[in-house]
Amino acid sequence: MVMDRTEIEKELDVAAAQFHTALQPRARHIEWRSAITYGSLAEYIADQARAADLIITGKDLGANLLDESRRVNVGDLVMRAGRPVLIVPQGVTALNMRHAVIGWKEAREARRAVADALPLLQLAGQATVLAVTTQDACDRTRGQVQDVAKWLEEHDVRATADVAVTGGVEVGHLHASLMDRRCDLLVAGAYGHSRLSEWVFGGVTMDMLLDPDFCVLASH
Repeated sequence: MVMDRTEIEKELDVAAAQFHTALQPRARHIEWRSAITYGSLAEYIADQARAADLIITGKDLGANLLDESRRVNVGDLVMRAGRPVLIVPQGVTALNMRHAVIGWKEAREARRAVADALPLLQLAGQATVLAVTTQDACDRTRGQVQDVAKWLEEHDVRATADVAVTGGVEVGHLHASLMDRRCDLLVAGAYGHSRLSEWVFGGVTMDMLLDPDFCVLASH
């Protein structure tokens, strides 16, 4: 146990050095926090989020046996944090803001996500409020996304409303629509429900938010 703790402390020192090297030139003030704990990494980060505006993380690379102290369970983090989480694909080193897309669904999580993303959306060259819906609900959905686009315009965001009609799988159509629109940043609410002590995600959230091709701002 003593050897394990010594090894962990060495790894933390290396991580702290990488943190300072990466962020020192980019921020006026930085602060490193770490702990040796039996809890999950997502739980620790969520606890520290009380002092944060935004959490930035890579995508979940998958389970390493049962050890969540060495990987971030991004789904768990989004549901716990109470702060927006920016999920960055591997290899991405900058956040382009030419075109932001709000993945709209008439739910409180989507409303929360748009409000959380407002400072970023105000930096975007263009924002699209996009909803994927059925033909029967098209008119109602179009009115909803137009409302959101007008609200964004009132907050100095150049926004348009768009509705994609599908009779098939929602997540596949949403992904195709985002690629067609050359999305740089997807803003979306994370939808889940309680099952015992766990949070579980619906198919769209799992596929689009946790394994993205572009940066995703997720909020719950």
